[in-house]
Amino acid sequence: MIVKRIIEQRLSTTIFSISRLSGGDINSVYFLKTAKGNFVVKLNDKERYPNMLKKEAKGLELLRKGGISTPTVVDQFDEGDSQLIILDHIESETPTKKFWLRFADDLSKLHQNGNPYFGLDHHNYIGSLHQDNDAKPSWEKFFVEKRLVPLIKMGFDKALLAKGHLAKFEDLFKMLTDLIPAEKPSLLHGDLWSGNLLCGQGQVPVFIDPAVYYGHREVDIAMTKMFGGFDPVFLSHYHEIYPLEKGWEKRIEIHNLYPNLVHLNLFGKSYLSGIESVLNKI
Repeated sequence: MIVKRIIEQRLSTTIFSISRLSGGDINSVYFLKTAKGNFVVKLNDKERYPNMLKKEAKGLELLRKGGISTPTVVDQFDEGDSQLIILDHIESETPTKKFWLRFADDLSKLHQNGNPYFGLDHHNYIGSLHQDNDAKPSWEKFFVEKRLVPLIKMGFDKALLAKGHLAKFEDLFKMLTDLIPAEKPSLLHGDLWSGNLLCGQGQVPVFIDPAVYYGHREVDIAMTKMFGGFDPVFLSHYHEIYPLEKGWEKRIEIHNLYPNLVHLNLFGKSYLSGIESVLNKI
């Protein structure tokens, strides 16, 4: 539970009300009405998830510098056993075609932020899982060594994956250079499902809960397909602005192996069939 007095001191204002918001499985999330306006506070255990919210603040800053809208980070600090982040509250509205066209504009703008290598200068999280961003010179090497292999090992250790799965992954790894066209590293949101995109006032796309790094831009595109919720007009417009390489549709399931492995390790075998369907095509 957040301590009202401490938040009031940090914000230098009076809190009129605090209400619990629905959040993920990691953070407790609260909506604050104050004399200075409305805010959102997220908190979790600083020992269990070291520097998670500090890294979220850094990720939001990277996205904002990349040319897209994010909630403003008002404050980020530790208090007792908890870590907290205070964000401006985003007043949302129902998305229209204007929103989806602007989302395509913004996502293509984000993806045109380049980098000399795949990775990032610091590690972060995807969900509650550690995300290793050590630099690699090629996407295939980064994707295999820093995205797939750690979660495959975790899944095997948890008895969620069997030796047969490991053998099929090894076969896939040998094919990736031929399957995935080379592209320069792009700045990614990294966890771009519909729950991490808000429609702000004036139909402004607002990106939240990043898992940023420089990777292959098809990762973000693939993630928009994983759980639905994105109007197809966005993808059509994105393709007009920043055309995807031929065959991108067939690579969606390959790039979505990473979020599927994340969910397998977090939520169990209900996500195994989606992984097996890809491996069985190898």
